[in-house]
Amino acid sequence: MLRPEASFTVEEYEGRIARTRAAMAQAGVDLLIVSDPSNMAWLTGYDGWSFYVHQAVIVGPDGPPEWFGRGIDAKGALRTCYMADEAVFGYPDEYVQSTERHPMDLLAERLRGRHGAARIGVEMDNYWFSAAAFAALQRGLPDARFSDATGLVNWQRLVKSDTEIAHMRKAACIVERMHERIRDRAEVGMRKCDLVADIYDASLRYDPASGAGGDYPAIVPLLPSGSDAAACHLTWDDAPLKAGEGTYFEIAGVYRRYHCPLSRTLYLGTPPPHFLAAEQALLDGLDDGIEAARPGNACDHIARAFSAALARHGFEKDSRSGYSIGLSYPPDWGERTLSIRRGDMTELRPNMTIHFMASLWQQDWGIEITETIAITESGAECLAHVPRAITVKD
Repeated sequence: MLRPEASFTVEEYEGRIARTRAAMAQAGVDLLIVSDPSNMAWLTGYDGWSFYVHQAVIVGPDGPPEWFGRGIDAKGALRTCYMADEAVFGYPDEYVQSTERHPMDLLAERLRGRHGAARIGVEMDNYWFSAAAFAALQRGLPDARFSDATGLVNWQRLVKSDTEIAHMRKAACIVERMHERIRDRAEVGMRKCDLVADIYDASLRYDPASGAGGDYPAIVPLLPSGSDAAACHLTWDDAPLKAGEGTYFEIAGVYRRYHCPLSRTLYLGTPPPHFLAAEQALLDGLDDGIEAARPGNACDHIARAFSAALARHGFEKDSRSGYSIGLSYPPDWGERTLSIRRGDMTELRPNMTIHFMASLWQQDWGIEITETIAITESGAECLAHVPRAITVKD
C-alpha cells in the first residue's frame, strides 16, 4: 500500500488506470502486459533497479493492476506500489536467467485460467520485452490473440498532472545548480572525470531551498569536446579539458524519476566566428520555437519556426529538435511519443512537457543550447532558468 511519503494519491493512480483502459478498449485489447519500467512506475508507483530481469504490470478489464517480477524485488513492489499486497506476485529465483525456464512461462500459467482466450496487448518495440519473452507467452497462451501495444501507455502520460509538473520544477532546480557547478569548476587542465564527479555531486545533494534531493538520471552526463562534439551521445573520459575547444553538457536534473534535461555549451578560450554564429542561430531558434509552442498548435509548428530561424543564419538541422519527457528510467529520458519535427501534427496541450533540443552537430564541432518547456494555457514556460549564452572561460 502507499507509504505516507508517496508522491501521488490512490485517486491519481486510479485515474491513470482508467485512461489506460479507455485506450485499451479503443485498441481492442482486453488485457495489457506492460514491461516498460517507466510505464510500470506511472501505473503503479513501482520504483526499483530491477529492469534487467523480466517483470511486468498486468492491467486487466477491471480491478487494480497486478505487479509481476523477481521474488527478491517483490518486497520493493510492496513498498512502492499503490495496490494492496495481494496484487504483487514474485516469481522464484530459479526463473532468473535460466536456460531451462522463462519467467513468462509462469506469467502465462497465471493468466491462463482467467485470460487464456483474451486479446492481449504487449509492448513489442521497447528495450525490456524480448523475443524470448513473447515466444514464452505465445507458447503458454495458445488461445490468446496478441497485438502490439507499444506506446499505448506512453501516450496516456503525455499531459502531466499538477503534481508531476511540481516534481519537474524541482528537477529544474537541480539542473540549475548542476550547470552552476560546471560554470564554477570547469577550466583548462581539469580532467573530465573529475568534472563529472562535481556534476553528480551537484545533482544528488539535498537542497533546503528547493526541498529536493536528486535522483539518478536515465542518461548519464554527455560532454564531448572539440571535434568529438560533432557527435551526439558521447560520455566522458579522464582526459583534461583543453584550451581552444568547445564542450557541450547535456545533463538532467531528476526528482523522484521526473527529469528536466538542459544542455549548455562551454568554450575555453575565444570562440571562433562560426561558433558564435551557431550560438546566435540557436538562440533565435529557441525564441521562435518557444513562441510557437502554444496550445492548439502542433509539434510541426515548433519545428518549422526553429528551422526557419536556423536557415536565416545559414544552418540546417536534419534530426528532430525535441521530444516529450517526464518520468523515465535508463536508457532514455524521453517518453517515446511526440517529436519536434516537421510533419508531427500532435496537438500541443497544457501540461505537456518537452525537451526542446536546439543543437547543431557539424563536421568537426558541435553546440547545444536546450530548454525543457511546459505548455501552459497561453504559451510555453521554461522550467529551468540558466543563462543560454555560451560560457566563455580563459
